[in-house]
Amino acid sequence: QVQLVESGGGLVQPGGSLRLSCAASGSIFSINAMGWYRQAPGKQRELVAAITSGGITNYADSVKGRFTISRDNAKNTAHLQMSSLKPEDTAVYFCNADIVVGVAALTFRASEYWGQGTQVTVSS
Repeated sequence: QVQLVESGGGLVQPGGSLRLSCAASGSIFSINAMGWYRQAPGKQRELVAAITSGGITNYADSVKGRFTISRDNAKNTAHLQMSSLKPEDTAVYFCNADIVVGVAALTFRASEYWGQGTQVTVSS
């Protein structure tokens, strides 16, 4: 069974920084893209940043220049370094990953997994 566990959320003042971490565990063959999404109260979940297994990144316009996504393929982890935080960054942040598992001999399946979410609150 595959799990994604996020950590690192909390309360921070405007202009501050936080680093979120996501750790994937279980019977993992490989991980394709990993990403961070967020959902604010009353709003739809939105993509914040994503990174491929080769390190190609993609960011929402609202966080470009402030957030940095990274990953450690050997440790099956991803991180989101958030700087210059604004009140509008307040949301529950979710880790997402496209993970390949072995289902039988020489047979693999890729599925999308989500973490449970971690709250980020930016407020003075």
